[in-house]
This record gives sequence, C-alpha cells and structure tokens, in this order.
Amino acid sequence: MIKPFMPQLVYIEPQALEYPLGKQLKEKFENLGIEIRQTTSHNQVRNIPGENHLQKYRNAKSTLVVGVRKTLKFDTSKPSAEYAIPLATGCMGHCQYCYLQTTMGSKPYIRTYVNIEEIFDAAKKYMDERLPEETRFEAACTSDIVGIDHLTHSLKKAIEFFGQSDKGKLRFVTKYHHVDHLLDADHRGKTRFRFSINADYVIRNFEHGTSALKDRIEAAAKVADAGYPLGFIVAPIYLHDGWKEGYEQMFQLLNETLPSTARDDLTFELIQHRFTKPAKRVIQKNYPMTKLELDEEKRKYKWGKYGIGKYVYQKDEQEEIKENLHKHIEQYFPEAKIEYFT
Repeated sequence: MIKPFMPQLVYIEPQALEYPLGKQLKEKFENLGIEIRQTTSHNQVRNIPGENHLQKYRNAKSTLVVGVRKTLKFDTSKPSAEYAIPLATGCMGHCQYCYLQTTMGSKPYIRTYVNIEEIFDAAKKYMDERLPEETRFEAACTSDIVGIDHLTHSLKKAIEFFGQSDKGKLRFVTKYHHVDHLLDADHRGKTRFRFSINADYVIRNFEHGTSALKDRIEAAAKVADAGYPLGFIVAPIYLHDGWKEGYEQMFQLLNETLPSTARDDLTFELIQHRFTKPAKRVIQKNYPMTKLELDEEKRKYKWGKYGIGKYVYQKDEQEEIKENLHKHIEQYFPEAKIEYFT
C-alpha cells in the first residue's frame, strides 16, 4: 500500500511566511528534518538535483514549493464545474498519459498556496455574481489535491468553507486513498468527493506512484459512510488486450465494496484516452520506456480549444467503449447518473 506523500525537498517563498499556513508548514518540515530552501518565486526554482533530465524530472515530482497564489482570477472548468479553485498545482503521481505533462512540462514540482483566505474571498465574489444560481468549483484541475492535503489541510478548510456557503459547491477527484483526515469535515453535503478509477492494467502500467484500485475503492466506501456525495471518473478509458474484461472487473469490485448509502446520489464521468502532438513529445521524453499507444494513424483527429487538436479513438471504437461502460453502470448502479462521455 502506497504511503502518504512526503517531499524530499521544500522551497518556501518569503512572502508565504506572512501567512499562518506558511509558518506552520515551515515548522512542520523543519521538525521532520526535510531540507528547506528559500526562493524569491517558484519561477526561480532552478537547482532541482539530478544528473540528467529523467533524474531531475523524478526529483521535481518530490519537491514542494510553498508559495502565495498571486492571480486570483479563476479559470473556467467545463464540463465538471463553473470555475477551478486554485489550492495547489502539480502532482506527485507518475501517470504517463496525464495532460499536466504539457501544461506543467517544464515545472513538474508541486506548489501549494498558503493565502487560502484570499482564495476563498475570491470564490465568494464569483458565487455572489451568479446568485441565485449555484456555482460549482473544481479543486483538482491542476493537481491531485488529496495527495498533499494530509500536510496542508487546505482542502479540508475549503470543504468546510463551501459547507457554510449558500450556493457554493465543491468537487475534486483523486487517485489516492489517504482520506482519513477529511472524514470528519463539516461538508454539509456540498462537496462531491470523486475518485479516478480504471482497469487494473491501466493503473499498473501507466499510473505509477498512485494508490491501487482496491485501496481507492475502499477509501470511497469510507467517504460514502461519512455522508459525502460520491462520484467516479473512469479515465482515461484505454483500449488494451482484454479491456472489456478489465473494465467489467473494475465495476464488479466497485459493486462489491460500495455501501448501499452511496448509491442514491452517485455520479460517473467517462473520458476516453486522448493525446496531443505536444503531449506525445513530452510523454516520450519523460517516460522513454512507456508502453502507451500514441499512434496518430490509429486515431481520429478532433479539433480542440486554442487551436491544439487531440487524437481520440475512431468513431466505432468510441461507440463500443460507451456502450460497454454504460451497460455495466446500468447493471450495477441503476440509480447512478452518467454526467458525460467524452
């Protein structure tokens, strides 16, 4: 079973020490004997140890930058929410297909932001602008926030902040089972706790440094017992030898483990594997031995935002994936809502 993340190296921006969380984290890492360096800004983090690109990349993934979020303009986060709430950036996992490969390519270290009250104030303004409509915020657009929250508790504070709001909803997704500190949060049903799940083949081959499927699903059962609305993102749905059996076994395990209390308000989001040309280049540089299938000839080209198209499965393959997974969800979780397939 994978242990909770602990950085090997910590950088702290001086301004972060003006906030209570910044001071707490500095003290915590000093007490743990972790090396702490000062940096004027995360952009100045240059000296990640390592003799070559691969070593530096791996070491960056275990480096934490404690800083201040300067821009409080939130990105949109369709289709899962209206806005992305920025609590952290970067991820300690080694998911070879991840889109963060390109967005975070040159800065794969993890950043946590300590000015959380300012971030919550900005979220309140966004909520006020949309009244009387509800406003949903996604906390895991640029990170696996659960993976570091045992250190920062920023997510726990966010859960309680949205619990007390009138029209705010929070959602996030994780591949980690380290959820115990979140079970007693006063969420008031306003946070949807989602887990990313996949066929065992995909997790074993492409999701290194993340929790096993069984551990994620057992954590989901705990989360359901704590009264959170629950969801699952099946992503990326990846065609491989035995994929139909692999995904059916995943749903069977989910069905065997989830308590009945979780089933009345359960959501699924289904996302097929896709990649862009820039992502392919970065993936092959960071994971030169990857078995990930990245052959443009086998795929269908789909125009994307900002002029960067992506390669998705052919139309008949997409139909087969959709039909197959919908069938299992209807069989095992007839009350669940399928939010989208993309």
